[in-house]
Amino acid sequence: MLPVIYSDEFLDHKTGNYHPETPERLTAIANAIKAADFADQISWRSPTPVLENSSLMSVLLQAHTADYIHKIQAIAIAGGGYLDGDTPVSPRSYDVALLAVSAWLDGVNTVLASENPAFVLARPPGHHAESDAGMGFCLFSNAAIAAFYALQQPGVNRVAILDWDVHHGNGTQAIVEDHPQIAYCSLHQYPCYPGTGRASERGLHNNVLNVPIPPGSNIAVYQPIFEKSVVPFLAQFQPDLLIISAGYDANADDPLASMNLQPVDYGLFMDYCLGLTRKILFGLEGGYDLDSLSESVVSTIERCLV
Repeated sequence: MLPVIYSDEFLDHKTGNYHPETPERLTAIANAIKAADFADQISWRSPTPVLENSSLMSVLLQAHTADYIHKIQAIAIAGGGYLDGDTPVSPRSYDVALLAVSAWLDGVNTVLASENPAFVLARPPGHHAESDAGMGFCLFSNAAIAAFYALQQPGVNRVAILDWDVHHGNGTQAIVEDHPQIAYCSLHQYPCYPGTGRASERGLHNNVLNVPIPPGSNIAVYQPIFEKSVVPFLAQFQPDLLIISAGYDANADDPLASMNLQPVDYGLFMDYCLGLTRKILFGLEGGYDLDSLSESVVSTIERCLV
C-alpha cells in the first residue's frame, strides 16, 4: 500500500479566475489515482489537524520569520490579497497552507515508519517561498520545513531534497543551503522563472547541485543528467530520507514552461530514485496541464508499487 495524504480543505485555497494554480489540479490527480489499476493499493489518509500538530509552528519558524507568517495570516483575516502579482492569499489560504505543512510532516512520519514511499497531495506549493517572502504561487516552503522536521526524528542525520519541478526552487535552496545535513538538487529549465539556480551555486557545504537545462529538452537530455550528476550527488550524500519536490511542469503540454517530457518519463525518474532508497516522500509542487499532471503522478506512484 502507498499512502496518499490528502484533504478536501486543500481546495479552499482560492487563487481566482484564470490563475494556473487551481484547486482542480488536486481533483484531477485524485480522480486519476482512483481510476488507476493500482487504486486498491492506495491508502488515503487525512492530514493531522493543525491544532493537533504540536510540532508544526516550531518547525515552521525554522524556515520562515514570524513577521512573514503573521503577514499571511493578516492578509487572510482581512479577506485576501496578494504577496506578489502571482501569489494570491484568499480568506482560507493561511489555514490551508498550515494544513499543507502538517500533511508534509505527516508524510515524513509515514515514510520513516514504513521505510517506503508516501505522496503528499496538497496545495499551495512551496519551493519558491523564501524565509520572509512568498512568490511563484508559494506560501510556505514545504520541502524545507519537512527536511528540518525529519532531522528532529530518531536515526535521521541527513536529508536530501530532489526538486524536479521545471522551475528552480529558489526558496528551498535559500533556506537549506547553509545546513550541512541537508542536500538540495534541482533540475530546472534555464532561462525560466525565477531566474535563479546557476550551476556554480554549490552551497556552503558543497550540498547544492543545480542543473540548468535548456528549453526544449526531452528525456534523452534528462536521462544522462540523472546518471552522471543527480544519482552520484545523492548517493555520495547518503540521505536517511529523500524528499522530492514533485513538480510536473516539465511536461510538453504544460503551459508555463518549454520542456518536452512525457508523463511516462517520471517512471524512469523513479527508477533512479528507488535505486537509492525507498524512504522517499513526494510532495506536489507545479504542473498546470491537468491531463499530463495527473498522468505523471500516476506514473510516479505506479513505479513505487512495482
